[in-house]
Amino acid sequence: MKKLLFEGAATAIVTPFNPDGSINFDKYGELIDWQIESGIDAIVAVGTTGENATLSGEEHRELMRYAVKRAAHRVPVICSTGSNDTAYGIETSKAAEEAGADGLLWVTPYYNKTSQHGLIRHYEKMLESVSLPVILYHIPGRTGLTVKVETFKELSKHPQVVGVKEASGNVSFVAALLDACGDDLAVYSGNDDLILPTMALGAKGVISVLSNILPRETHRICRLCLDNDFASARELMMKYLDLANKLFIDVNPVPVKEAMNMMGFGVGGCRLPLCDMTERDREALKDALIANGLVK
Repeated sequence: MKKLLFEGAATAIVTPFNPDGSINFDKYGELIDWQIESGIDAIVAVGTTGENATLSGEEHRELMRYAVKRAAHRVPVICSTGSNDTAYGIETSKAAEEAGADGLLWVTPYYNKTSQHGLIRHYEKMLESVSLPVILYHIPGRTGLTVKVETFKELSKHPQVVGVKEASGNVSFVAALLDACGDDLAVYSGNDDLILPTMALGAKGVISVLSNILPRETHRICRLCLDNDFASARELMMKYLDLANKLFIDVNPVPVKEAMNMMGFGVGGCRLPLCDMTERDREALKDALIANGLVK
């Protein structure tokens, strides 16, 4: 079996902004410290939840360097460096390796997309450029590209490809993926609402949005699953299921940043084209936070 980058819950951490839209690095450091102190198992920096799509290349690199330095080897830091441009993905991945990242997260190419054969060539070219372990990121709803099980099986033969963040929302696909790849590819849920069924099938954890506000509890759910105490995990998951769903009442990471601001974290807003929630959605989110004792 390949060495795992982590087991349990990894937080796809938000990128906090100042009122003028610049990155609030002091707040970023505070969030990383709080996550680690709360028992989170890994940090995923500059991913979708970290708004990488609206960051400049230099901002992306600076956030990766900062996250690695701030974490200081207390937990693994996995940097999101995938791209629909192979050359840019290579450049960013090299920067993450130079910064000292423990691993990389590579989303499938989006917009221009590619064939299954092209996908394999894309990843093979990127793998030639770095020596770090890689978690692939499958999220067809955002990328418009569905990866076939046989493609994952082929990619899993590479020693650096150690896992996949599976966010298709299709539990049957997860089952087929685990059956085909076995120990060659660790599966992590990319959907907070599917932690329990995904881990019941054999997944190793979650790369989470929910853990931005509930790191201890998300870690606990995963730990219970890993310990085969699915009854206790179910009880805890059901407690937070409505909140997990409300964090996707608008486009991620709009709701989770709004929730964090309601809770007093002061992470700022999102960069356009992401914008404020409607008042109706905001009230629904607030009600879910109140129900869980996170705000008054």
